[in-house]
Amino acid sequence: MYSVFIFIHIIVCVGLIMVVLFQAGKGAGLGNLFGGGGGGDQLFSAPSGSAFIKKVTTGMAVVFIITSVMLTLLSSRQNRRSLLDTLPGDSGAPAPVGP
Repeated sequence: MYSVFIFIHIIVCVGLIMVVLFQAGKGAGLGNLFGGGGGGDQLFSAPSGSAFIKKVTTGMAVVFIITSVMLTLLSSRQNRRSLLDTLPGDSGAPAPVGP
């Protein structure tokens, strides 16, 4: 189960990176806003063609959050042993203390 969530989480992470890279640059609106050229309304308005991208990004963000929470819960419930418990030649007895 843990592996399934890891796989989904990695796919969603790559998908979110791809969505961010494929979006058109939005920095021109900020440059005009602070450069004195106006354009402040462009900062908060989105073109109609980006509605699909927004829905995909929102869905992937929700899946990312859900998989993050599930991975946290599953990792805390796994039976983890210390690396020192599996050392070769260890008889399981505690090491002697003192000279």
